[in-house]
Amino acid sequence: MSDPNKTNFTNPSTFILLGIPGLEAAHIWISIPVCIMYIIVILGNFTILFIVKTELSLHGPMYYFLCMLAITDLVMSTSILPKMLSIFWFSSREINFSACLTQMYFIHCFSITESGIFVAMAFDRYVAICHPLRHSTILTNPVLAKVGLAIMLRGSILVLPHLFLARQWPYCRTNIISHSYCEHMAVVKLACADIRVSSYYGLSVAFFIIGLDVFFIAVSYTQILRAIFRLPTKDTRLKTFGTCSSHLGAILVFYTPSLFSFLTHRFGQNVALHFHILMANVYLLVPPMLNPVIYGVRTKQIRDRLLQLFTNKGITDFS
Repeated sequence: MSDPNKTNFTNPSTFILLGIPGLEAAHIWISIPVCIMYIIVILGNFTILFIVKTELSLHGPMYYFLCMLAITDLVMSTSILPKMLSIFWFSSREINFSACLTQMYFIHCFSITESGIFVAMAFDRYVAICHPLRHSTILTNPVLAKVGLAIMLRGSILVLPHLFLARQWPYCRTNIISHSYCEHMAVVKLACADIRVSSYYGLSVAFFIIGLDVFFIAVSYTQILRAIFRLPTKDTRLKTFGTCSSHLGAILVFYTPSLFSFLTHRFGQNVALHFHILMANVYLLVPPMLNPVIYGVRTKQIRDRLLQLFTNKGITDFS
């Protein structure tokens, strides 16, 4: 009797996404928190964009980078959520080969972009705290535009080889992906060819991006902490550090699950598949959900503006 997971083709027209293997019976229940998280992602990030756009006092480098982060989070989560929910709700597991590669591109491109934005935000905090008098002259609007463009180009260019390599491999074993979305290694592992080039390139990019970005963030915050500890009073030190705490929280929320997911794909053979897939989803869902919450709660200007929207004063101002 033939194995239903095996097919005889070289270039599949579609892939089959299994969702979360081993937890198929719980897909409906899993979809509830997933859907709630996506709603929070949409509402939270659009709220950040609206507040920054309408409040002129927030038209500065930190908030421009925060808007870039919000847009990146919206794109990254939207690239996987609609398809994931269709798997959970309607068992709609098929995904076109080109659509799969497109999804792969958006996931990895905007993950790299998000990492770059965190570096830019760390540099902004460094200049604001260590060189406050030069902040407006260093981070001018043309400089911010160039930084934003460089961040986007870096992600776009570095991910393109993933797509070219994934498209050229022959897929003659199976078209069933044991994942809830088209993650790079989950797809290329299906190829009946030597995929070491894809694997080594993926490792190189990940270690280069994460290593370099974490290094620059660490250097920025080392200088920031040195400047904070030189401040004269404890209250001033705490207040200054408070302006950075939201950024540090967002960095930890982003890098911790992303590193776990990345390393598990290559070295976590003993990690249960369903746990790995759940963590891979956490990596793409939880940071976009928590970022607007972290910045909304920890950033006084955004918090005050948000509260104003729900008061009589806010209603009067917009009437």
